[in-house]
Amino acid sequence: MAQSLNSISRADIRGTAVGVLFMAFFGTMWAYAGIIGLQGWGSPWVLIASLAIGIALFASGCLLIFASRELPNQVPYAAGKRGKNIGGWFNTIFLAEGFAIVIAIVVCNAAGQTELIPLVIALIVGIHFFPLAYLFQVRIYYYTGTLLCLLPVITWIIVPYNVTLMEQRVNAYMSVVGFGSSSILWGTSLVIYLMGRKLIRLASNEKKDVAAYP
Repeated sequence: MAQSLNSISRADIRGTAVGVLFMAFFGTMWAYAGIIGLQGWGSPWVLIASLAIGIALFASGCLLIFASRELPNQVPYAAGKRGKNIGGWFNTIFLAEGFAIVIAIVVCNAAGQTELIPLVIALIVGIHFFPLAYLFQVRIYYYTGTLLCLLPVITWIIVPYNVTLMEQRVNAYMSVVGFGSSSILWGTSLVIYLMGRKLIRLASNEKKDVAAYP
């Protein structure tokens, strides 16, 4: 008799889809920070392009959720219990990240170094990906975190705070970190989406195998 419990469940795909949605959303938010740094240069085309990318990736996450409807929602008890623990740790990491960002903003303002705020925030966001990578066992998050940590450091070392771009004064710190972070997060979103599509194919093959050998 075939085993009724698939190794890939609806929850697996939807968890992957949530990752796609989160990366798409926050990538777009970072792109908006980059647009603010441009201070009007390239408007409105840069905004339109950023929104188009963000919407496309967000839609791909929704497609994964839609595709998961045909999968069973059964999970082993141990896996379900682990999922609850993951949810609790995720909330803790997310709150710690937000708390660290608030403290960083307060410290930068108090020290009169407000230009460093986007750099420090990007660094904090990058650091928070390392516990997420361990928690979710998603290797790509280690690369995402590493790139997000390197980006503000390299920007601070080699990029001037303000530059003139086609006679338009630009906040280079915010633009470079904003668009750099958005590219990293959008790239991560795309990779996770492709992982989700692979899981869908594997689940479909499992379903065919079960049907072929009752």
